Amino acid sequence: MSDPAHTGPRHVAIIMDGNGRWATQRGRPRLFGHHAGARRVREVVETCPDIGVEYLTIFAFSTENWKRTQVEVAGLMSLFRRYISKETRALNAFGARVRFIGDRVRLDAKLIALMDELETLTENNTAVNLTIALNYGGRDEVARATKRLAQDVADGKLHPDDVDEETLPRYLDTYVLPDPDLVIRTSGEARISNFLLWQSAYAEYEFIDTLWPDFSRAEFTALCANYGGRDRRFGGVKP
Repeated sequence: MSDPAHTGPRHVAIIMDGNGRWATQRGRPRLFGHHAGARRVREVVETCPDIGVEYLTIFAFSTENWKRTQVEVAGLMSLFRRYISKETRALNAFGARVRFIGDRVRLDAKLIALMDELETLTENNTAVNLTIALNYGGRDEVARATKRLAQDVADGKLHPDDVDEETLPRYLDTYVLPDPDLVIRTSGEARISNFLLWQSAYAEYEFIDTLWPDFSRAEFTALCANYGGRDRRFGGVKP
């Protein structure tokens, strides 16, 4: 249960950017950076309960990332399989509940099986809710949700007059999650890259220069503490 006195973010979403540049700066291939970035995830996950973050959503692979070289995409898919296989026991032991969002159609059967297994294994865990966006895009998510909504209208399960801004979220991949309070993007880029477009309408944003493999527990903690000092009015005016 949330502490009403807690002023930090309940849900933090992170665009983990800069792995490739981190590797290039060291004269190494881009996949070297992706491996380094994957190792950073566990530290951030394990920090969440200590600072009151109940939900963590990380952007692992976007629908646009298929445009990268075949070598890099294949390497990333292999990394995802190895990461899930390697981290399953640790995530479960820590008490993380893991979910995946995104369109699974283009993912290979072995990866999907590993994702399903991890979700099932951790479904009763409560230490932190970790959501991994894999083959995810905000516009793609909204399009898929709209198709499902339209089908329910066509089937007579939903009347068009009953559709409002509270309806669509029930069809999104994130329907069981609260909206993010804070979105962090590493690597100095100041854009959201099609991530949680609907859900982040009122999120606070932090664009930082740190490359993802260098992102630390201390920096994560400081960003969440800074959030607690922000004046959030959601379009209104405080009396």
